Amino acid sequence: MQNGILPLWKEQGMTSHDCVFKLRKILRMKRIGHTGTLDPSVEGVLPICLGESTKVAEYLTNAGKTYEAEVTIGTSTTTEDADGEVVETDASIKHFTRQGILDALLSLTGTIDQTPPMYSAVKVNGKKLYEYARAGQTIERPTRQVNIYELTLLSKEDIFSGELISFNIRVSCSKGTYIRTLAVQIGEKLGFPAHMSKLVRTASGSFTAKDCLTLSEVQQLVESDSLRDKLYGLDYALQDMPKFEVPPFLVKSIQNGQVLDAIDALNDHERVVFTMEEQAVAVYINHPTKEGKMKPEKMFNRSEGGDTE
Repeated sequence: MQNGILPLWKEQGMTSHDCVFKLRKILRMKRIGHTGTLDPSVEGVLPICLGESTKVAEYLTNAGKTYEAEVTIGTSTTTEDADGEVVETDASIKHFTRQGILDALLSLTGTIDQTPPMYSAVKVNGKKLYEYARAGQTIERPTRQVNIYELTLLSKEDIFSGELISFNIRVSCSKGTYIRTLAVQIGEKLGFPAHMSKLVRTASGSFTAKDCLTLSEVQQLVESDSLRDKLYGLDYALQDMPKFEVPPFLVKSIQNGQVLDAIDALNDHERVVFTMEEQAVAVYINHPTKEGKMKPEKMFNRSEGGDTE
């Protein structure tokens, strides 16, 4: 069995689940999970967790993301991207200065509110929003806060004119940000309907496009029995957490996942990693109900082998 993190380049036309399904056939293993949904029309970085590394998938999912997107001003769609039906068109001739667009982007940088689009996988009352949408229903959706760390105008023009105006942006953001909703919000700042016409995820956490393999490349590496060399160990997902080598007197307690007295590092960090011979064996967090205690959030079986740095 392969274990480790595989940075995959998801190609257009496939869902994230499609990628997992194909990898299960290529690798002949079931224990595979992805780290964040990408729509079929979107390509980009999609870290995949194999075997024991599926336990750290949520840490990779929670990491920041970077995208390059094209925003089109003048039309809005049901899905807020190019796949949906047009619901509003403004055919007037529009004129924007570069500074005007930069001001709109600046106003949406930082912590902002977003309402998930109806065509999304967010669940309301146990049902995904897109299921309501496909049934012709529009329901109230919860507004949530997301963080836009950086919002950069990539297009070089000084003046943008026309009935439909498109420009490219780079977005670095927190988990849960909808770039298509951000495109609509940019349109609102500029005073016109808008949608996201193209999108590529260029980074997920510290993985970038240059780290990624396509499905066909994975197939070739499996056939040459050299995929292992391209995998990252599960420790890669824990690299930003403080680490502590387990002292001899706590080895059995940690291995058994016991509740223990909390260490001082948990005053400043949400999680700590305990290691043995520099390999992670457990992630501990503050106990939610027992003050001064800590409990395991993840336990790792490092005897399976296959993890590589």
